[in-house]
Amino acid sequence: MEHDLGRLKRKPVKATGVALALMVYQTWGVIYSDIGTSPLYVLNGIWPSSGPLPSKDDVIGGLSAIIWSLTILPLRFGTGEGEGGVFALFQGSTPKGQDYARGRTFLRFARWPLTFWGLFGTSLTLSDGIFTPAVSVTSAVGGLGVAKPSVLNQVTGISIGFLVALFVIQRFGTSRITAVFSPITFIWLALIGACGIVNITSYPGVWRAVDPSRAILWFVRTKQYDLLAGVLLAVTGCEAMFANLGQFNALSIQIGFGCWVYPCLILAYLGQGAKLITDGPNVISNVFYTTIPGGHNGALYWWLIASQALITATFSLTQQLINMKSLPPFALVYTSDTIQGQIYVPAINYTLGLVTIIVVAAFKNLSNLTNAYGFAVATVMFVTTSFIAIQIYIVKRGPMLLAIAFLLTFGFFDGLFFGAALKKVPHGAWVPLSIGCFLVIVMMFWTWAKGLEDQFEGKNRKNPRHFIVDSKKLKSADAQSVHKDVQVEELPSNRPANDVAEASDTQSDAVVDVFDGLKFVDPATQEITQLSRLPTCAIFHNLNAGRGVPHSFYAFLKQVPALPRVVIFLSVRVLPLPYVRPEDNYVVTKVRSIPGFYGVVYRVGYRDDFNPSTEEIVRLACDVEARADPANAMNNVAEMHAAARQTSRIIPHYDVISKRIEVGWATPILAFVRRFLIEEIYRRLAIMFPETGNWGVGNEKYV
Repeated sequence: MEHDLGRLKRKPVKATGVALALMVYQTWGVIYSDIGTSPLYVLNGIWPSSGPLPSKDDVIGGLSAIIWSLTILPLRFGTGEGEGGVFALFQGSTPKGQDYARGRTFLRFARWPLTFWGLFGTSLTLSDGIFTPAVSVTSAVGGLGVAKPSVLNQVTGISIGFLVALFVIQRFGTSRITAVFSPITFIWLALIGACGIVNITSYPGVWRAVDPSRAILWFVRTKQYDLLAGVLLAVTGCEAMFANLGQFNALSIQIGFGCWVYPCLILAYLGQGAKLITDGPNVISNVFYTTIPGGHNGALYWWLIASQALITATFSLTQQLINMKSLPPFALVYTSDTIQGQIYVPAINYTLGLVTIIVVAAFKNLSNLTNAYGFAVATVMFVTTSFIAIQIYIVKRGPMLLAIAFLLTFGFFDGLFFGAALKKVPHGAWVPLSIGCFLVIVMMFWTWAKGLEDQFEGKNRKNPRHFIVDSKKLKSADAQSVHKDVQVEELPSNRPANDVAEASDTQSDAVVDVFDGLKFVDPATQEITQLSRLPTCAIFHNLNAGRGVPHSFYAFLKQVPALPRVVIFLSVRVLPLPYVRPEDNYVVTKVRSIPGFYGVVYRVGYRDDFNPSTEEIVRLACDVEARADPANAMNNVAEMHAAARQTSRIIPHYDVISKRIEVGWATPILAFVRRFLIEEIYRRLAIMFPETGNWGVGNEKYV
């Protein structure tokens, strides 16, 4: 068990049989409540009720464009960890290591442009999470006005009420939400598909829309490129299929879409088109609701559905951004014992809900709201295509011609949609663009500033043998001689579990007795200070993996020239398991070069409470000490237990200060801007969102 836990990595969720069928069922409630609500507004997005009535050929051409957009654009791509979305593609497109030597020169020079491009696409996906529920709820409530005209004066208020309820229930987690949404979405798709079949009988010739040439002829004949912005609304939700990959898996998403969602949507659009051809003047005012069979005020008029897809996708993207340190470490709550990707982010949920309500209140015109909605989707699809092309060549090791062909083919379609959506910027699309620009600035800033802090920590991690020496080994005043031949020793921040055996079975002959003189040598000044040994225990939290001890320990010795009797460097590793057995929680190793030093890896499941036990750590350290030095085991263990009665925890925290960079005449300006960003903004935010922000969050289990 120990060895298996040491090698565990997060992988895509695998499911077969009943488990896979259940996962497919759950996708309907989360992922497809977005693209499934598109028939509410797509045809009126192409042909507004205030505009001229389209001809029969125009309707068939528009339907053809919708059908083939739904066929071509949904993507199938993910990462080795089972995540999806633009940011997951960005991570996979900028790999490290010898396995990805191809394209390394390109990645080195294009690192920051790719970072910006990936974060820009991600920020627009997050922006999309605001407009998706807003459009779906507002469209559904507005449609009720067909059955009850008095509702038209209360659309905003009713929509806000539904949105409040939608965001409040997010805390219950994906599984419980799907228990409510999946049957609703399944029945919704069945009903719109059935309505489509009934409506198609009024004009069976509408099936000619399956011919892709009809779409091409439509654009050639009308010469109205802007119509693509309306067609784009039919594929809003494709980005949600990809971004929600971490909540489910690729196979369940593919089966859910291909076997149920896709045919129901095609039938719904064809049915609406058939009625628009045969009864255009009576249905153009609201194509969806006026084409429902059975007359006005039927049961289906009161069937409300809201989009859940981009809300859960936003949670998944936030988790990826936090893990890659492109966002502050907001609290994450894992809501499933079986799927690690099913999470809830309280701060993001309520912020998203508040902004969505503001958008609904501000956009009185549904047409402007859909314009804003489509722009974000078009941009995300274009960014996604570009990163897939990079992955084909660099990660998948495909031929460059294949990558270029993919980029040109799918980039052509995405570019058409993007260009059409770009024309909508003055008519509402400026809102998601502004939100996206704000978010990308925040994420780029945090990525840069946090990277500087981590770079400082990495450069200042030191081998303890370089500054703590045995007085018997110290030759004259030349401190350099102490470590000329010393190789760097790596603390076991992420070492495999078999390190326990290795540390227990081998003991360096150079280890001195605890009470022998140890001295601190300042590498910068060569000043030598005698270290006293205190009968206490100190736990230094090792937040970042790497060689040597954290800089916080070195800084501690410079300020307090004394060593605790027991020094523990504690690292945390979250395993891709919901819970870890208590006997598997700790991996303890002895630092052989200095007596009383131990490295500890605290392993927890993603739903475990964060509660490292000092008593248990000391007990395991005593066991390691006893095996390593049986002759002195009794005395050493007694001293360690006595020291553990006075335990201090040291968590690294840096008061960041901007470093002056000489760039000629612009140095004063750059120094001022850099100092303001780092010392006035990042420093304050880092205090508000510490690295330890998620410690203890495991106590909040909502399912």
